[in-house]
Amino acid sequence: MLKPVVEIKNIGVLTSGGDSPGMNAAVRAVVRSATKSGIEVLGIKHGYRGLISGEIELMDTHSVSNIIQKGGTILKSARSDEFRTKEGRAKAAKNIKKHGIDALVTIGGDGTFTGANILSEEHGVNVVGVPATIDNDIIGTDETIGYDTALNTALEAMDKIRDTADAHERMFLVEVMGRDSGFIALLTGIAGGAELVLLPEELTDVKEVKAQLNSMLENQVRSSLIVVAEGDEIGGAIKLAEQLKGDFDKYDMRVCILGHIQRGGSPTARDRVNASRMGAEAVKVLLEGHSDVMVGVVNNQTKITPIRVAVSRKKELDQGLLELARILR
Repeated sequence: MLKPVVEIKNIGVLTSGGDSPGMNAAVRAVVRSATKSGIEVLGIKHGYRGLISGEIELMDTHSVSNIIQKGGTILKSARSDEFRTKEGRAKAAKNIKKHGIDALVTIGGDGTFTGANILSEEHGVNVVGVPATIDNDIIGTDETIGYDTALNTALEAMDKIRDTADAHERMFLVEVMGRDSGFIALLTGIAGGAELVLLPEELTDVKEVKAQLNSMLENQVRSSLIVVAEGDEIGGAIKLAEQLKGDFDKYDMRVCILGHIQRGGSPTARDRVNASRMGAEAVKVLLEGHSDVMVGVVNNQTKITPIRVAVSRKKELDQGLLELARILR
């Protein structure tokens, strides 16, 4: 949404929700691009919780030196039940006014954006969102910050698991993150040569899984990898293993849950560049008078999307990639 252009002297920046590699690169870009435009930047620790409690401090170009390569977030992150209440958001708005913050850059996922949208509607706060979540489930950008790093982390683990699966002729059920989104699972499965990929977006037919495994046994396949998104219909790799147990005694079946290893680590070059572009673009669109929008990168071009649109529906998986996973298994 385009608002009447107001003079912005002070920008607040926060990271919220689950951490993702590249958040620091985005914070760095916000601080440095704003500073070069003569704008003061205040860093808000622990997301919306810190906005309510007043954990706010001045940042400059030196405070974001040597952070672009670091995972996590120097501003820390937290979830805030209090911010879900009108009273909590009123406290946050009061602190925004107290510290003279003219606009807010929120870096996070759909929960972060929903909070920013409500804060804007209730208190007229100028906000711009930067999409950072390993799930890649935000529309309005080809990739969210952290997704590429998480994908490569999962793939590296898959390659190592396949080595031991082959050496011992074992079946591994590898669970990757993705409670509601199968982007990591789908691309890890394709790139890692998985025999099966189970996703939250599709119904999991255990009979079909068993039929596929029986076919592999008939073809003398003695080692295999099945990628399972944590939010698939069955309920994850452990529950799937329970349903397969007893039917496949010829397999030495193991479960490997990658878990939070996918959220940490040094961001890839792709995530660093995307985060830097989006962080700088967030400052630019604020100065142009935009508010309650999200910045993204689509077809290598920056674009903005109203936050209410960005959180209105989940990004869909590429049907071509789904079909490719079926063909290659």
